Amino acid sequence: MPVPTLRAVTREQREPAVHDLEPLRGVSPPVLVRISVRQDEYGGWRGRLHFAAEDPARGRETAEIFCAATEQELWQSVFGLRDHHLRDLYRSLG
Repeated sequence: MPVPTLRAVTREQREPAVHDLEPLRGVSPPVLVRISVRQDEYGGWRGRLHFAAEDPARGRETAEIFCAATEQELWQSVFGLRDHHLRDLYRSLG
């Protein structure tokens, strides 16, 4: 039985994919929430939140605060956040 050969694959850092989340409640005017998710050069997953208000000057963005070994773990972290966590995070960026 032939043994498969291992070859080095040079993987470029992937471009982030942006996903819409539920809008932020309890903030006026309404704020759209998006997350950009990417796989880093070591195979881990990273994500940052983008808060987009009606006024572009009020838009805010976090650093890559989400970090996980798998994409599923990253999404579990994202969906584990409650509305009050997102609202406080948004306010802390202002």
